[in-house]
Amino acid sequence: MSVLAKRVLEMAPSATLAMSKRSREMQEQGIDVINLSVGEPDFDTPMVIKQAGIDAINNNFTHYPPVPGYLDLRKAICTKLTRDNKLTYSPDQIVVSNGGKHAIINVLLAMVNPGDEVVIPCPAWVSYPEMVKFVEGVPVLVQAGIEDDFKVTPEKLEAAITPKTKLVVFNSPSNPTGSVYSYNELKALADVLAKHPDVYILSDEIYEFITFESKFESLAQFEEIKDRVIIMNGVSKGYAMTGWRIGYIAAPKDIAAACGKIQGQMTSAASSIAQKASVAALLQDPQKSEDLKHMVETFRKRRDMMIEKLREIPGLKVNVPTGAFYIFPNIEGLIGKKFGDKTISCGDDFANFLLDNAHVALVGGDSFGDPKSFRISYATSEDKLMESARRIKEAVAKLK
Repeated sequence: MSVLAKRVLEMAPSATLAMSKRSREMQEQGIDVINLSVGEPDFDTPMVIKQAGIDAINNNFTHYPPVPGYLDLRKAICTKLTRDNKLTYSPDQIVVSNGGKHAIINVLLAMVNPGDEVVIPCPAWVSYPEMVKFVEGVPVLVQAGIEDDFKVTPEKLEAAITPKTKLVVFNSPSNPTGSVYSYNELKALADVLAKHPDVYILSDEIYEFITFESKFESLAQFEEIKDRVIIMNGVSKGYAMTGWRIGYIAAPKDIAAACGKIQGQMTSAASSIAQKASVAALLQDPQKSEDLKHMVETFRKRRDMMIEKLREIPGLKVNVPTGAFYIFPNIEGLIGKKFGDKTISCGDDFANFLLDNAHVALVGGDSFGDPKSFRISYATSEDKLMESARRIKEAVAKLK
């Protein structure tokens, strides 16, 4: 009998973190690996936000904060939701956590009973299904292909909902695909969800500010379902604050209170210093932020460059993502091809082939729910992206 609990033995390790770990180990051996597996902006936190953190230290905000977060931060989150999303929340509907993952697991622990089904449109972030299984729920994966820009249709969503469905986990802009749902696409999904009053929606909006041609829209805007939507967001992506570890939910009061209760027993509050820095971040109007505009324009330029280069590689099919900083190419044209005694049968095979033979680290699509694809993060310099595209093209040419 194992000393370890069944829940941890059955949990798959994070594919994104595993690939980053393997690439680091190769780099430590002196191998020139270009890492395109990391899901974080390669920008530094803006100075005005860092200064707020420094001021918090100097002003002795070094004691335990309230479990759901400082009141000024929860008010700042409410201000942000009104300003950017035209949504009205009160501070007692907000819970601040130690990053977005922590916020999500709080919600799942608070809401999902053993055997409850949680619908997850796929491709999806690797941690959603594993978190659902951790709380003894049943992940129900709903597939969307590249022909639909990886967006789930109302018909597929309707077909996935059963009397056991407790929650739908929704993510736009999407990790791993970069897809952004339009208002009309969300309205069609909201119309389906309106017919199922016992089904709640966890809306992961962490990439909200990183959109290009598309305008960000929140599922919480639709009157018929807004009382069943739990928004998860944070400061990691839009403010280049991944290391500050601040996520939050905006939720119905009973769910917020339950998440606060869980957090009070598990971790208590998020870092006092990071919270004060986050106040400064959230009170900035994104429409006026030169730091954000520069970051988004840089990502747009990189996206366009990588799409052009990837489309030159035979066997890859590449759509145009309109948000986040990911591209999710389809490799059906390469399935079955060989290099030596190795056969490419899925995205993970392809990712390992590229790491071994091109020294480019990216993440196979298997863990995202689409084994015919792989994820590239273009959150790195143009020089590295150009070199990685050259290496990928050269490696693919060796497949027979």
